[in-house]
Amino acid sequence: MPSPKVAVTVVTFNSERYIRRCLEAVLEQREIGLEVVVLDNASSDGTRVILKEFKGRVRRICPNRNLGFAEAQNRAIQATNAPWVLSLNPDVLLRRGFIRELLEAGESDPGTGTVCGKLLSIGPGFEPLPERRLDSTGMFFTPAMRHFDRGWHEPDQPGSDRQEYVFGASAAAALYRREMIEDIAIDGSFFDPDFFVYREDADVAWRAQLLGWRCLYTPAAEAWHVRTVTPANRRSLPAFINMHSVKNRFLMRIKNATGGIWRRFWLPMAARDLVVLGGAMFWEPSSLKAFWHVARALPRALHQRREIMARRRAADEDLAQWFRFRPVARPATRIPATATRPTSQRAAAAAVFSEPMA
Repeated sequence: MPSPKVAVTVVTFNSERYIRRCLEAVLEQREIGLEVVVLDNASSDGTRVILKEFKGRVRRICPNRNLGFAEAQNRAIQATNAPWVLSLNPDVLLRRGFIRELLEAGESDPGTGTVCGKLLSIGPGFEPLPERRLDSTGMFFTPAMRHFDRGWHEPDQPGSDRQEYVFGASAAAALYRREMIEDIAIDGSFFDPDFFVYREDADVAWRAQLLGWRCLYTPAAEAWHVRTVTPANRRSLPAFINMHSVKNRFLMRIKNATGGIWRRFWLPMAARDLVVLGGAMFWEPSSLKAFWHVARALPRALHQRREIMARRRAADEDLAQWFRFRPVARPATRIPATATRPTSQRAAAAAVFSEPMA
């Protein structure tokens, strides 16, 4: 039997509401060889009982404690060998052909390290919505160092049907090239374990850009995502989620922001930092402990920063063009399919940013 082309890695935590249908949809992706690994983060509901139904078709890893999303994904990835890895949330439902479409897009450009498809919104319990609305068509960053999903909650319009390069992908359903995973990993970790949960995919996207890898959005690959964490529903989220969100905002910047980014965007960064600090002090005191966690993780973050900056391939002026208060993308046609990954991102950026800003 031929070796699998794609490894699907799913991290569960009390996911009994979604995991059965999620895995059934994965196993219907029959056009290519798959290996499927599910790591369950010590669920206390019926998740592990449901996972037993997939014995022989899905590899299960069941630690006795919650490792957090980042480290759990790392361990699931390390348990696989395929040249491509699809990180997948249990609350994502894949349309048939989703993985094949992602794979074909990624293999068309050796410089592409990440591929994302069109994620559409779906209601809790995978209940269809009355109209097609977008969940994510990739990720973008603002000058205030906030990151958002392109198109979130907007109607699915023809403008979302262009294949193009974007800053990064939501790890809810992101296809990563194994070569890129190994290239940008720090001390053997692809996702930063200190993040535990939230923003770990944005950290990976930024690091990949620094090291010269591209992210390709292909609308031909469609899936549905039940999004539960948004800025609008912050007050209804568990306190530990909000705390990690604050912590990871600062860790991500400590590791990845270059001198040129700091000089260009210090004012919107500082303004947003004051908002975050004030919010923690006056409205969300449970998030104040985030700053203690940042201090505790600072030595590791600085070590990672030194590693990243020693190997960076992207020029400041090229990176800065991705940071805008509205989504930025570049036509995929600007880089030929025969291109190889550049040793410097300047050559790629010259092509990607040669068109007027979208």
